[in-house]
Amino acid sequence: MNRKKEFLKVIEAHQGIVNSLCSLYYVQQEDRKDARQDVIVQLWKAWASFRGESKVSTWIYKVSLNTLLAKRRNEQRRIQPERLESEWFVLSKTRSDDDVLLLQQVIGLLNDDDKALVVLYLEGYKNIEIADMLEISSSNVGSRLNRIKTKLKKHYKTLTDYAG
Repeated sequence: MNRKKEFLKVIEAHQGIVNSLCSLYYVQQEDRKDARQDVIVQLWKAWASFRGESKVSTWIYKVSLNTLLAKRRNEQRRIQPERLESEWFVLSKTRSDDDVLLLQQVIGLLNDDDKALVVLYLEGYKNIEIADMLEISSSNVGSRLNRIKTKLKKHYKTLTDYAG
């Protein structure tokens, strides 16, 4: 199988990873599409350097997260942070009873680095794996996750109080 076909097969098998990450970082459908395209381009550029030392899904997470975080940093230099938070707040007012949607909304209120940690944690990665992907210490992952859980509880309470 040639390199391009192999890449397309891997992307097709793991497109849920890319789509879910883009959905967490971008509210608007058009923005998600643009982000997805940027991630796929970065994955293609990095495909030749994938050595198979980790699972392909782990590699996809790492490249996708790094791409999205870099994209967001560049955008935040141009966009006011209040706009991003208000978009999530509007979504929270129209939420359904679906717990997954509510969880996505609450995670969406976190800063980009915290989102990355939560996504990896929810996907079942161990602290040591998260640390490797995000290039931080394992103990830092644990302490940051504890702080994030506190934030998530606060955001959840705010959203449910507002909606209720």
